[in-house]
Amino acid sequence: SDGSIRLHQMTSEYPLMQWNDSTRGQPIIALQWALTRPAVFFALDASSNIYIWDLLENDLLPVAKQTIPSEKVATMTLLGEPEKANGLLGMVLAKESGQIDIQYVKKKWALP
Repeated sequence: SDGSIRLHQMTSEYPLMQWNDSTRGQPIIALQWALTRPAVFFALDASSNIYIWDLLENDLLPVAKQTIPSEKVATMTLLGEPEKANGLLGMVLAKESGQIDIQYVKKKWALP
């Protein structure tokens, strides 16, 4: 609810990494690992900002932020085929109006 993200290992109650105030205090609505690139995850905050984290590039801050200006995004999910090395990764955005958008992620965040 405060924009903090914690990365846990299944065998420990303590986080391996913690990023406080990663969304400038906005609650995180959705967070998902990339299906095709294990070091990348995406976070959606309550202000319709999508943060892209690539832990191999920078483990302190998101590597990119994208604002969805047209309408408030209610949730997101990722789609892709991890068994294929084509690097095709899509993001499905469900907006409050019921509209669904599918956007493709840049190859640099999708390739294995």
